[in-house]
Amino acid sequence: METLMVSSISYCCLTKLNSRNFNLSSLFSPSFPNSISPNSFPCSNFSTHRRARTNKRTQIISKSATQDEWLKSLPDKKKPLYSHSLPCVEAWLKQLGFFQSNDDRAVWFIEKPDWHAKLSLDVTDLYIRYLKSGPGNLDKDMERRFSYALSREDIENAILGGP
Repeated sequence: METLMVSSISYCCLTKLNSRNFNLSSLFSPSFPNSISPNSFPCSNFSTHRRARTNKRTQIISKSATQDEWLKSLPDKKKPLYSHSLPCVEAWLKQLGFFQSNDDRAVWFIEKPDWHAKLSLDVTDLYIRYLKSGPGNLDKDMERRFSYALSREDIENAILGGP
């Protein structure tokens, strides 16, 4: 028996699913994940795990790539961030020097010599909060918000430019 499981859905998929009145409660039905297929998601960057049964042992054959492979598959830097898959965005953030929070997978931190920041991947926007507790002379935390419609290059330049 072969079952397909969702391992990541990029923001563009969620947007398209929402526009089709996709019922998220179906993800929690007893028939999930058998009730969906990769064709249910209108994304080209859809990744799956195949689960194959062999002699009472479940063997997971992963199609996910390493961080270097995700970096190689990054769309052009001029493309909007919503056209990037979540694993590509995560690999890009790691390349920039961010590290992921242990408590919340949507939160990332970076520590530069002149400033420290917390980045949050929200549903509609990317938020970066430059922390006054880090080096530098901020009077208070400073937050910026970037739409996923901006290019990866523009977001990268704005974030790394600092507060």
